[in-house]
Amino acid sequence: MNDNFIAIATGWWEGLGTLATTGLRIVLILIGAWIAIGILQRAVRSLRMRIASRFDDREAAKRAETLGRVIRYLIAVVVSLIAGMLVLGELGVSVAPILGAAGVVGLAVGFGAQSLVKDVITGFFLLLENQIRQGDVVKLGEHAGAVEEVTLRYVQLRDYDGNVHYVPNGEITTVINMSRGFSQAVMDIGVAYREDVDEVMAVMRRVGQQLRQDESFGPRILDDLDIAGVDQWADSAVIIRCRFRTQPLEQWGVRREYMRRLKSAFDAEGIEIPYPHLTVYAGVDRAGKAPAFPLQQVAQH
Repeated sequence: MNDNFIAIATGWWEGLGTLATTGLRIVLILIGAWIAIGILQRAVRSLRMRIASRFDDREAAKRAETLGRVIRYLIAVVVSLIAGMLVLGELGVSVAPILGAAGVVGLAVGFGAQSLVKDVITGFFLLLENQIRQGDVVKLGEHAGAVEEVTLRYVQLRDYDGNVHYVPNGEITTVINMSRGFSQAVMDIGVAYREDVDEVMAVMRRVGQQLRQDESFGPRILDDLDIAGVDQWADSAVIIRCRFRTQPLEQWGVRREYMRRLKSAFDAEGIEIPYPHLTVYAGVDRAGKAPAFPLQQVAQH
């Protein structure tokens, strides 16, 4: 009886020791994975900051930050998967069948989740080819806004109203990036038909020079006002097209300020900014004189 009790106690103690050893190993694996993720992500972050500090180009710094974020995400995923397999091995679960089954399941999921695979592949090339970076203002199909986050699965945009758009990478067919190198503040200025176009363009150039000399807006403008000329004859106005070359993302502010100043200059010069109106022409008689029809009769004709 005593021998049986001793054997049971010994087996229980050995099992408890084995369980404690296994638990300790699992804890050490998890702690090691957590430390490895922290060290590698910090190394990537330090490398990204070092690379960005060597470039004066703001675009290169944005690209380095975007790529660094994606690499840190991949490090966390890979290290977590390795730690998970090691934990399963400590629990006595054979990893080889799991990997084999994962391959078969992955193949089936690949056929069933083609959109996800397409998102990842498209996101990889978006980052590799430097098409989109954090901080850019882009238009992706029907969605437009500032890029807040770029991952291998989606692009997160925030529009002017504050709405957040999550655009899957697989749905991106065209990318319109409005913040690369420089921007153009394009404006269509309408004046009345009776105005002297040359005089109007002279006023436009003068206002453009004043804006370039402004302490606040001058650094945002890269070149003098470029007036293309008369662009079209609209129903009630002559349209003159012009543009400023500006720093990236500064085109909207420059455009608004120029339009504000031009309105004041037109008012001071007496230049008419037209609005849609109707002119009633009653015609002339054979002698070249307008018929003396009452207004009511003219309206009826």
